[in-house]
Amino acid sequence: MTHTVVFPGLGLQLELNPIAFTLFGWPIHWYGIIIAAGFLLAVAYCSHISPRFGIRQDDLVDLLIFAVPLGIVGARLYYIIFYLDLYRTAEGGLDWGAMVRIWDGGLAIYGGVIMALMVTVAVFRFKKLPFFAMADVGVFGLLIGQAIGRWGNFVNVEAYGGETTLPWRMGIVEYTASGAARYLEVHPTFLYESLWNLVGLAVLIVVAKKWRKFDGQMFWSYLVWYGVGRGFIEGLRTDSLYFFGTGIRVSQMVGFASALLGAAVLIWMLAVRRPGPERLWVNRQKGQPEQAPEETKEETANDSEDHGR
Repeated sequence: MTHTVVFPGLGLQLELNPIAFTLFGWPIHWYGIIIAAGFLLAVAYCSHISPRFGIRQDDLVDLLIFAVPLGIVGARLYYIIFYLDLYRTAEGGLDWGAMVRIWDGGLAIYGGVIMALMVTVAVFRFKKLPFFAMADVGVFGLLIGQAIGRWGNFVNVEAYGGETTLPWRMGIVEYTASGAARYLEVHPTFLYESLWNLVGLAVLIVVAKKWRKFDGQMFWSYLVWYGVGRGFIEGLRTDSLYFFGTGIRVSQMVGFASALLGAAVLIWMLAVRRPGPERLWVNRQKGQPEQAPEETKEETANDSEDHGR
């Protein structure tokens, strides 16, 4: 079904079809294409910068093999848990088919982030590598993926806010439970979050290049930046996940709580601990002497014996 979206204050009108094309009878949704594009750009950028953090690209690939599919599962489970009634049949059972149709929307970023963090801890513990060095790389990918992925919500005409008269308001047709249509002019909250993430990406790039003092600094900074932005933006949305029947918006609560935690850690590390950049994993790696190949070691040993004679 095609959606008509207007921006009356800007003089724009768009016709949005959630389905991009059909392949062998299977509809390919713009939502999936946009998410995939965000993922590929995020991976490309993280692969580019990972050596600056002391992370080998091979280790990054090993992590992605597990983190990507499980991250999607986590994002979906998080959404389903707090919106379980959406996936019930008329008889009261669970509609398992609807649960797996992620192309219709319904991925909660916090669920994906939590699962990705758990997977990163497990993989890097197994590899005996520092978690926070990898986390510093990963947050750049999260910001890129979130900034692009929100446009999938735009195509599906979802994740919008309450009514407003601001110049950049978005006009949509919303359908009630009874099927009646009504025209609304609302906050384009998908755009707010996309722009917030883009600005955050630029800020963290500058901080990483000029003021990075300890492993985890980018990770905790991300929690502050994204948590504050998501907390305020979530307050504008009309489709929030609520904490089990209460009036507490889950993402708003998690956003502000994670921002407070991140700020506390940053203040403690930068103002109290004051670590030097020599403690960064990448700098510790540079300080280690390179291991000579086995052939070179043998030749060196033989040379030493000859000189000893």
